Amino acid sequence: MIVQRTGFLAQIAVSLRVVLATILFCSLLYPLVIWGLGQMLTPDSANGSLIKDEKGELLGSKLLAQRFQRPEYLWPRPSAVGYDSSAAGGSNLSPASPKLRERAKSLLARFDASAGRPLPADLVTTSGSGLDPHITLAAARYQAARVSAARGISVGTVLNLLNQLAFRPGRVLTPQPLVNVLLVNRALDRVAPLR
Repeated sequence: MIVQRTGFLAQIAVSLRVVLATILFCSLLYPLVIWGLGQMLTPDSANGSLIKDEKGELLGSKLLAQRFQRPEYLWPRPSAVGYDSSAAGGSNLSPASPKLRERAKSLLARFDASAGRPLPADLVTTSGSGLDPHITLAAARYQAARVSAARGISVGTVLNLLNQLAFRPGRVLTPQPLVNVLLVNRALDRVAPLR
């Protein structure tokens, strides 16, 4: 009886040491190592790729879409989660869903797609996360006339800015150049400040 109780207590002690070592490693050491590597190798993205204005006020993150609705700005992809980063995800609507069809119709009307120009798909479809900060260069160019008219600058100025800020994150693996909506809108504010 005493031998069994001693063996049981020894097993409990071993189990507690394993649990404490696992907690120490998984909850403290591993996160600290990953955080340190992130700070050394990619400090901008490790800290959220935050964008601040000249006064140091936070404008947003290069990694997360945000709602822009004014005509002076490029509009991002639609978001099924209302650009809420705490609820990232798609709509899970079926392609045959009447709600999806109604949303597409309202977006087509918003972009005045009846003008005869084909509307880029990323302006009427949501991304899987609902937080994609990029649109294709074609989608940005589609909005250039509206932005230039609202800001009182030439379409050429807007197009030049878009071309300067376009990039291919996957090089040859990215079929179309992309632009970051927040970065373009910030550049537009510098080129043609709003009154």
